[in-house]
Amino acid sequence: MHLRCAVLDDFQSAATTVADWSPIAADVEVVTFTEHFATEDELAAAIVDFDIVVTLRERVPFPASLLSRLPRLKLLIASGMRNSVIDYAAAEAGGVTVCGTASSSTPPVELTWALLLGLARGIVTENNALRDGGPWQITVGADLHGRRLGLLGLGKIGSRVAQVGLAFGMEVVAWSQNLTEKRTEEVGVELAASKEELLAGSDFVSIHLALSDRTRNLIGPAELALLKPTAYLVNTSRAAIVDQDALLGALRDGRIAGAGVDVFDIEPLPADHPMRSAPRLLATPHLGYVSHANYETYYSQAVENIQAFLAGSPVRLLG
Repeated sequence: MHLRCAVLDDFQSAATTVADWSPIAADVEVVTFTEHFATEDELAAAIVDFDIVVTLRERVPFPASLLSRLPRLKLLIASGMRNSVIDYAAAEAGGVTVCGTASSSTPPVELTWALLLGLARGIVTENNALRDGGPWQITVGADLHGRRLGLLGLGKIGSRVAQVGLAFGMEVVAWSQNLTEKRTEEVGVELAASKEELLAGSDFVSIHLALSDRTRNLIGPAELALLKPTAYLVNTSRAAIVDQDALLGALRDGRIAGAGVDVFDIEPLPADHPMRSAPRLLATPHLGYVSHANYETYYSQAVENIQAFLAGSPVRLLG
């Protein structure tokens, strides 16, 4: 039986070029969607006739209400080996196999530093002025060497961000709810006495925590008020870790020097979303995982997952 596979949110039309889909060509028709479906109704209507769906990270929720509207769906593949927006119980009840793929932590580390350096040296402001015939030299860059980098989270990504900070000659401190001095010593950084101490004493703060009930709104108005007016905040983790209204207020009022943000409460951002026009904000459209090597992994392993499923031996199972 010929099956149909939908690849969602293929914004760059890259899914079928970075990986070889020919091993399943005889059995599976692959259709890519380059536009995001804004509502569950739109998505359900678009993919109701598909047997397999490939989705990127946690961009598209698959709750029970959606899964119940996809009677042909038998295989759901998400990039990465962790996904909090899939209802696994509903998938199992509906006979849907859920699989994941590997995902490298290197791209978000690199993007974190792209945002931090872009903020510190006013790269976008200076580039725009140069290209538009504006003033020669507008900003005075913030130094990294000798400054304090505060990391909220010291896992796979946070620890690698720390290593780069140390290479720049920064003083690096870290905090999370379960972080131990043994772990910080292994990485070569200091353990902050508290979240508040880290925020108040850091020149740059970068967030590298998973979203959970404990980390949701971890940075709210009170925490943002602790930051120096010369401090910068970078978030490449999850938008909900930071109170978005409070962050917008801090940026508008100039209570912090700036923020670098790659994650948002709504993705893609609506055209009139206030984050699109916020001052002192360097923003990217959730590019943390978007790199050629990661895409090769995602889609090559998606093909492998489909092959294994067709052979009756699914791999990289989630849930």
